[in-house]
Amino acid sequence: MADRRRLIALAYIAPAALVYIGFAIWPAIHTVYLSFLDWDGILPATWAGLDNYRAIFTDSMLGPSLWHAIVLILFFAVIPCALGLFMTALLQGTTRGMTTFRVIFFLPQVLPLVAVGITWRWLYNDEGLVNQGLRAVGLGGVTRAWLGDYNLALIALGFIGTWAMSGLCMVLFLAGAQKIDTSLYEAVAIDGGGPVRRFFVVTLPALRGEIAIASVITTIAALASFDLVFVTTNGGPANQTTVPGLLVYRLAFNESNIGGAAALAVVLTLVVIVFVTAIRRLTREKP
Repeated sequence: MADRRRLIALAYIAPAALVYIGFAIWPAIHTVYLSFLDWDGILPATWAGLDNYRAIFTDSMLGPSLWHAIVLILFFAVIPCALGLFMTALLQGTTRGMTTFRVIFFLPQVLPLVAVGITWRWLYNDEGLVNQGLRAVGLGGVTRAWLGDYNLALIALGFIGTWAMSGLCMVLFLAGAQKIDTSLYEAVAIDGGGPVRRFFVVTLPALRGEIAIASVITTIAALASFDLVFVTTNGGPANQTTVPGLLVYRLAFNESNIGGAAALAVVLTLVVIVFVTAIRRLTREKP
């Protein structure tokens, strides 16, 4: 009987497992294999060993691109999580209009990032709404082509990520807050605690799991960012917004260096794993 149940369970799992192996596991293994080849995508490949990895780590663009991706973590993960917690504290316990709030704030997650990038590129240009708003309040002296500014392009790009990710964090935190036992809030209130104390004593510890999930999702989005950067700045100005994902694209499709692109993709994957592992360790509940 147990064997029959096991076979039935495997039969249910098999279709999804085959799809996952075919579209996730096998491509990952094949990418690792390609990283050891010298191949332009057309002519026969030759074995390169670790040469592609040596070239990647001696490339002057790798360090700055990784640093740009780490800076984007602040805008894609840290600020959105903080804003999500703040919005959760404000909206917690509110039922009126909650669905509308969730739809409005979650809308950026529904939109393709290519469409988001095109829209914000227009908002940020010389005559876009951002500069028009600054002129309207008497700050015309600070207007500029934000995505073309050497010093501010990366920050301007980061704020797009903040706008896109904050709603996701808020919805996750609100969902987690709804499962908290109301008696815990009553106990803090009886003890004389106000809204701020209730949030830090009850809500914040209870959202540890949701914070971990949101941090992992947004950190991966920052480190693996490509489409948003490609559409808005394409790495400019002067490579000030170049990220590893964009370097992978350039190596593969501009320079026809498939092996180098695969090696950089493997390195980027390892960096993501390191960051995700660190986040999980920092946010896991202590026994």
